[in-house]
Amino acid sequence: MDNRKSRSKKRAKRNSVKKTIIKPKKKFKIKYKKVFLFLVYVVIFALAIAQILQIPIKNIIVKNNYYLSDQEIIDIAGIRDYPSTIINSAYKLEKKLEASDYVQSAKVVKKNLLTKVIIEIDENRPLFYYQPAHKTVLEDGTMIDDMYDVPILINQVPDTVYEEFREDMSGVPISVLNKMSEIKYVPTEVDPELFLISMNDGNYVYITLAKFERIYNYIEYAEGFDQKKGILHLDSGDYLEILED
Repeated sequence: MDNRKSRSKKRAKRNSVKKTIIKPKKKFKIKYKKVFLFLVYVVIFALAIAQILQIPIKNIIVKNNYYLSDQEIIDIAGIRDYPSTIINSAYKLEKKLEASDYVQSAKVVKKNLLTKVIIEIDENRPLFYYQPAHKTVLEDGTMIDDMYDVPILINQVPDTVYEEFREDMSGVPISVLNKMSEIKYVPTEVDPELFLISMNDGNYVYITLAKFERIYNYIEYAEGFDQKKGILHLDSGDYLEILED
């Protein structure tokens, strides 16, 4: 009887034990064909990108320059050798140009699949040569060593008067600026802001800072002189004092 109970317990114990089934691991198979195709696509893509990056600038047009030549602007932009148009973005070229003392602002536009570059600049134009400092003064007040065909301010001007004079000069049209030869500061007790400007057509102009904008219309005044030469008083009265031969 005891033996039967013992055998029954052993069978119950064996039945209670869970069977563990060990499954064979699946082998990882490399799909060489797909890997090869992927690498081919990567190489083709890389070569295509390399070709695109090498597309050169083919045509450069410069606009709105007067004192700077086209070649000088191209050199400032760093594209003399017609380099890659992709690497040299419009933004990058604008920043290069605007870093120059001679450029106030620049706008670069690309056309014809980016191979045509149009550069339009706003020059920081030279206004006059300041003889006491031996420097050329640019529109924003920067002084440089280079000399240009601009009028010469021959004597010292007080700082307070000088700054207003420079700002007024920045508004002089190029057509009038080209007619100015020499500028002299000639203050009086009545007018401490008086200037005498010698024009290269043989005339002279007295002008005060309070009325400086009147000289912007000098060409119109000169056309009414009937070929006479004299001193144009724009500081007061707006009249021509005829000079004798």
